[in-house]
Amino acid sequence: MKNHVLYNPLAGHGKSKDYLETLSSKLNGEVIIQNITEISDYEAFVASLAEEDVITLCGGDGTINRFINSVDTDNLKNSVYCYGAGSGNDFLYDIAKDEMDGVIEISKYLKNLPTVEIDGKVYKFINGIGFGIDGYCCEVGDQKKAKSDKPVNYTMIAISGLLFHFKPRNATVIVDGKEYTYKKVWIAPTMNGRCYGGGMVPTPNQDRLNSERTVSSMVFHGTNKLKTLMIFPSIFKGEHIKHTEAIDIHEGKEITVKFDRPTPLQIDGETVLGVTEYKVHAGVSANVK
Repeated sequence: MKNHVLYNPLAGHGKSKDYLETLSSKLNGEVIIQNITEISDYEAFVASLAEEDVITLCGGDGTINRFINSVDTDNLKNSVYCYGAGSGNDFLYDIAKDEMDGVIEISKYLKNLPTVEIDGKVYKFINGIGFGIDGYCCEVGDQKKAKSDKPVNYTMIAISGLLFHFKPRNATVIVDGKEYTYKKVWIAPTMNGRCYGGGMVPTPNQDRLNSERTVSSMVFHGTNKLKTLMIFPSIFKGEHIKHTEAIDIHEGKEITVKFDRPTPLQIDGETVLGVTEYKVHAGVSANVK
């Protein structure tokens, strides 16, 4: 058996390579280390593996996102594991928060993944789609990373954005054909799991392995800056859903979110600028053969 370790040199503020020696000591069989950003032909890479070979991803949410959008994970014959070396590791926290220091098998979580369509392009995602202040935070965070190697404080970016820079949008949310309209929307993510954004829990009741493969959309709306600042920290514990006057959660298989002006969006932490609409299709039901 060979263990193919795919590491992302960009993960963990550029420090994921520092984890490789520790990770290798935890693995069985021959260990082959490869830079995931240097694989030019994923189809050929997968075809070269023996069925008993194992793939271990060394990185975070962005690394997993790169893998699921490069490989046909629904038909992948090899087991896939992950070792958390990212800056957020929201996916691993969601599925195994008590095993964060270990090598965790993630194969079953890579099947029937939801997709998001943006400007005609389709992407699979593992955690969620962020639209609003979270997308704004990713945009500003990317700008800071380009200027400095220091870790980015996304919480401070969010607070600054809420107070001074980010203006709420009006939004239309369509869930399985039913339309909802909102004013003053601060954030409108659609989630496959519970966690994203470095510990935020926008949809605490979302189950990524639910039998119907539905996703959940959370809309934070209608509040002024002061109340928004009061509610916002509770998202990190999933307690914001108690504020039913400001928080709506919709569950469905097909969700479209439209904003009335262009807004940054993030897919598993990867930024897309100037978006006015996204459309999510949930994974195929587990009952469908």
